[in-house]
Amino acid sequence: MPTGVALRDVREQLFDAAERVLLRAGPSALTSRAVTTEAGCAKGVLHRHFADFDAFLAELVLDRIARIDDQAAALRDSAGTGTVVGHLAGALTDLFGTVAVAIVGLVTFRDDLRARLRKAGPAGIPVLREATAMIASYLDAERERGRIAADADIGTLAPTLIGAGHLLFADREGTPPTAAAVDKVVTTVIAGVVREPPR
Repeated sequence: MPTGVALRDVREQLFDAAERVLLRAGPSALTSRAVTTEAGCAKGVLHRHFADFDAFLAELVLDRIARIDDQAAALRDSAGTGTVVGHLAGALTDLFGTVAVAIVGLVTFRDDLRARLRKAGPAGIPVLREATAMIASYLDAERERGRIAADADIGTLAPTLIGAGHLLFADREGTPPTAAAVDKVVTTVIAGVVREPPR
């Protein structure tokens, strides 16, 4: 294995390599050797940048959570445009059609990682917790614009949408759900509170 490979952004290249391994082979295959092999660098590179492998995995999860925060801002800014169903279906697909489902599996699979993340943030399952907050914030913005009923129980709707979306996309080896399937789930969950014509 070459040891002199120049890596521009070591952290990001290692994170991207970890994602590829995770998506291809699942959490049980994610080791420091698998990550560095995938990144095309020496194993020591990872350990020069992170205290240990669980520290690396925790930083990976936190980095991906930051991406959800960016997605949340864009989703909230879209309130009042397009359709509520369209925005929610798109958000669920963007979230779970990527590495988020695999990250949730990783957190569930590794006890040490879960314990480390508990110290770094509030209670709940990382990624799902932030995704639920993203959906709740968007629903709240739509409620302010009158497109969601004033009495809508956003505290129940948001986790219901996240749970349903997670289940739709959970089988990483199967065929991803169609856009129509995601739309149907979203339409069903928000049917009683949406105040706009259906798509």
